[in-house]
Amino acid sequence: MFKNKSVRRFLSVLLVLVGAALIFLATEAWAGAVLVGLGITIELIGIAMRHR
Repeated sequence: MFKNKSVRRFLSVLLVLVGAALIFLATEAWAGAVLVGLGITIELIGIAMRHR
């Protein structure tokens, strides 16, 4: 997707941080479970971008 390593690295770190924030801010209600799922998905995308 992105050929520039520095842009890809910045985006991957940003996605991991956003995912971690979503997991941290999740409540115990059903909406919290959705936020945890979304946070985990965003973190996995960020990690996958970093390893390419």
